[in-house]
Amino acid sequence: MRRKLVAVAVAALAPVVAMLGYNEYAMRSQRNDEVRAQAAQAARQASSEVERIVEGLHSLLISVRSMPAVRNLDPAVCNAFLRSVASSVPNIRMIFVVDLEGRPVCGSVEAPASVTFSDRDYFTAAVTGEDFVVGTYPKSRMSDTAVLPVAMPVVVDGTTKAVVVSGVKLDWLQKRIAERGVAPGNAVTIADSGGTILARVPQPERFVGTVIPHDFQKLVHAVQPGVIEVVSQDGTERVLGYQPITPGGSPLYVSAGFSKGEAFAPINRATTINVLAIVGGVVVAFLAAFFVGTRFLISPVVSVASVMDRWRSGELTARTSMKPTDEMHAVGAALDSLLDELDCRRVQNERAEEERMLLVRELAHRVKNGFTLVQAIARQSFSKADPDAYHSFASRLSSLASTYDLLLSKDASASTVREVVETALRSHGGDDHQRFRIDGPEVALPANLALPLSLVIHELATNATKYGSLGSDGGLVSIKWTYADGRLYLLWTETGGPPVSAPTRKGFGSILIERAFPAAAKARYNPDYRPEGLAFEVGFTVEPFATADARVQSEEGK
Repeated sequence: MRRKLVAVAVAALAPVVAMLGYNEYAMRSQRNDEVRAQAAQAARQASSEVERIVEGLHSLLISVRSMPAVRNLDPAVCNAFLRSVASSVPNIRMIFVVDLEGRPVCGSVEAPASVTFSDRDYFTAAVTGEDFVVGTYPKSRMSDTAVLPVAMPVVVDGTTKAVVVSGVKLDWLQKRIAERGVAPGNAVTIADSGGTILARVPQPERFVGTVIPHDFQKLVHAVQPGVIEVVSQDGTERVLGYQPITPGGSPLYVSAGFSKGEAFAPINRATTINVLAIVGGVVVAFLAAFFVGTRFLISPVVSVASVMDRWRSGELTARTSMKPTDEMHAVGAALDSLLDELDCRRVQNERAEEERMLLVRELAHRVKNGFTLVQAIARQSFSKADPDAYHSFASRLSSLASTYDLLLSKDASASTVREVVETALRSHGGDDHQRFRIDGPEVALPANLALPLSLVIHELATNATKYGSLGSDGGLVSIKWTYADGRLYLLWTETGGPPVSAPTRKGFGSILIERAFPAAAKARYNPDYRPEGLAFEVGFTVEPFATADARVQSEEGK
């Protein structure tokens, strides 16, 4: 009995555990999708900001190369102009106009005679024809600090005469990224076309100037943006959204990583609480099954069984002496009442048996006396006249008397389509008019059609909850029907759910739907597994007298 009670407790807890497990899976899946979307959005936003910074430099260099002093390579005027520009733009450190040999012609600061830019890749690219070049990570030869170099050729009458060279201060870029705010555990990384990290939050001192690991170099020049899960160089497991370097797009690689530990911390806490709650529930259920079961179930059952055994053994006064304080004790009290009634009937039967036996004996005595009297009359009447006949009669009468003595000594209606549909959908949230669109004429169905239609609607709603539109927050179901030429056509349409594909095998539900209606209804089914949602049509014959209009006419005819 205790094992059965424990089994009942486990069976009662199983749905709760299953529901919590499903909720855990659903919550984690939903949160994972949210984090991936947030990582992609953060990468796009950071990349847009980098593009704005680069575009600002682009506009600045266009303005600089358009100045007559720059186009004419006038050092005196050019130096003053470039100093003014550098002092008014906070994100650049220096700006120079360099001749085609790589030597500075003029600049915002005076350059040593030995300084040349001819070996820089961005200078070479600008000289060879690129309109605007963003270089890779170097240290400035003027200040020995890290910059992001940019260059633009000065073209006069179709001929490149010089190159304007400048650079974004990486410490300014780092500060700008940090000001955006990065949540604990998350990270933002900016790298050049060679994969060298230009700015990073957090731990810039550890990563700036280092190269992105080889396994992730492919992301720098990926075909399109994306989201992946990685273990970063600092050992943190992150969901990483990245924006690669693309022609016509951002000249820098940008990634935004969201810490999975931080992102899933609330769910992990909820999971811990749920697990503790389940363990506590199991312990309480087992204790209840043991103590409560013993007190209210096992003891009464044992007492009832004991009384029954004693009563069968002949102890007719055995009783449970229970009061009907609960269901099990009510059983014991009912057993006592039954045994009392049986005992009372036994006494009554014994008395009745005594009276019957008394009457039987009296009847036997009177029958014997009657036979004796008849025999005496017969003897006096014809024993002498016909002795043979008398002896024959006497023997027959004696035999009859003996037989009597031996015997005496032994003791066996209709519903509308709308009502059927709404009733079948009630357990699936059918009262939510935002999710269900129900429309159609009033058509009455007899019981042999209403019951199958209810089964079909219930099966479709169950499948929609598991696999279709009812499993999504924005999912909708439209149920429309028409009645024409004695047949009813009902169309079930799902939208707003996950993509739908035809099943690979026929399940019990499909068989149930196909066999729900009686053969006389001539039901036909047409499922259409469209990607945007299932469209299921069922048509069946409805006798004309079952429609609402026909029913009204019948009532008016009466």
